[in-house]
Amino acid sequence: MRRELPFFPDLRAFVTYLEAEGQLTRIAEPVSVVHEVTEIHRRVLHDRGPALLFECPTLPDGRPAEIPILVNLFGTVERVAWGLGVQPDGLRDLGELLAELREPHPPQSLRDAWRKFPLAQAALTMRPREATAGTRIEMKGDAIDLGRLPAQICWPGEPAPLITWPLVITRPPDSIRVDDYNVGVYRMQVLGRDRAVMRWLAHRGGARHHHQWKAADRPMPVAVVIGADPSTILSAVLPLPETMSELRFSGLLRGKRPRLMPCVSVPLVVPAEAEVVIEGFVSATETAPEGPFGDHTGYYNAVDHFPVMQVTAVTMRRNPIYLSTFTGRAPDEPSCIGEALNELFVPILKRQFPEVKDVWLPPVACSYRIAIVSIAKRYPGQARRMMMGLWSILPQFTYTKLLVLVDDDIDVQSWDDVMWAVATRSDPSRDLVTISDTPIDYLDFASPKAGLGGKLGIDATNKLGSETDREWGRVLSMDPAVSTRVDAIWERLGLPQAARA
Repeated sequence: MRRELPFFPDLRAFVTYLEAEGQLTRIAEPVSVVHEVTEIHRRVLHDRGPALLFECPTLPDGRPAEIPILVNLFGTVERVAWGLGVQPDGLRDLGELLAELREPHPPQSLRDAWRKFPLAQAALTMRPREATAGTRIEMKGDAIDLGRLPAQICWPGEPAPLITWPLVITRPPDSIRVDDYNVGVYRMQVLGRDRAVMRWLAHRGGARHHHQWKAADRPMPVAVVIGADPSTILSAVLPLPETMSELRFSGLLRGKRPRLMPCVSVPLVVPAEAEVVIEGFVSATETAPEGPFGDHTGYYNAVDHFPVMQVTAVTMRRNPIYLSTFTGRAPDEPSCIGEALNELFVPILKRQFPEVKDVWLPPVACSYRIAIVSIAKRYPGQARRMMMGLWSILPQFTYTKLLVLVDDDIDVQSWDDVMWAVATRSDPSRDLVTISDTPIDYLDFASPKAGLGGKLGIDATNKLGSETDREWGRVLSMDPAVSTRVDAIWERLGLPQAARA
């Protein structure tokens, strides 16, 4: 992959770049982290506005915060792409790289080997290197106070400040290799000056590691990074192969080897340029109620118990930046990231299913609960085969509960096109596929049981062969010669330009 943008060694370099591009606004007015930052962020994001750096936020008790708060960093697809080192039109090329990493093919010829050579070169940038911590502020023991962080209370009725953009770094108990690390984004409810709830769902990497430590009856060391270079942040949400560490992949995106420094109180390493690092241990036994908090579904989640983290140290750069966000009904920052990552999924899907032409995971549907997939259909039953394949093979579609298959003449991002296909190419008695009692999003309260629900597939493709006994309709289209003739005389007709199509 050829990096198209400058190298951003840390979050500050990216902030500087965005400001130079007119994509960041500094706000000097005091603004409360209780609801006000969320409301300003929500309005600016809705208008696809800039990243916001609140230089004088105020804490829940009204005191001025010591640390500025940065929000809406990835509030547009363009800024997500920039964070990955490419322009928006380069996202599918990055998807091709991910597809190759997930399912590498040996070179078939000398030419193919030469084509794959840049990938081998890029792999060299994935090897981490040790770095010194440099000058950092350290807090241990009684000096620890999570209340100094400008953690937001995003929505009315939330019980406590919430750390919303943490990169939670964990490893299994039997390995210290960075290759075995997991970096995930799991929100953290602040319980006090040195305690927090770690909210992760059972299928996530951090929860898997915690299960292993719990089986050994040992607390799990954890490091929480708040604010890192954009490649590291976004690597934590990419559909990487399970065998690849997010920290290593960030080096490939950056085009430079990641610099990792040792933590001061737990046996882990973290990005050397991290703005804030919270270190500690997640209990093997203690849990605490978490929530209710606003979620990406647009609703408050139900209260549930999750493991408790005991903080053993907090380190930060001098004059750190606190990265934060809110989650709610789309559009929110996660939905913007999901819209960009949609482009990465297409090459991955094509590698698994060559008939796939395009995919759309609508942000308004939580970016994963509904999927529209267009295919080059060749034989009867192909759409149903695709449904089974998507639901069973790819983890990204595990929680997709409505899957619509259309032909490749349909624009998957056009609801007009998709609904036309559903209305004219499907019949409820023949083209609906329903499955019950399948894994479903734990947060989906519409499902009959927590974590278990149904799936619906709609075959809105043209029917072939034995799929129908009827004469199938032909799509209307104008004679191209007539269209060309009308284009040529349009200006003489005295009609508005907007009517030309």
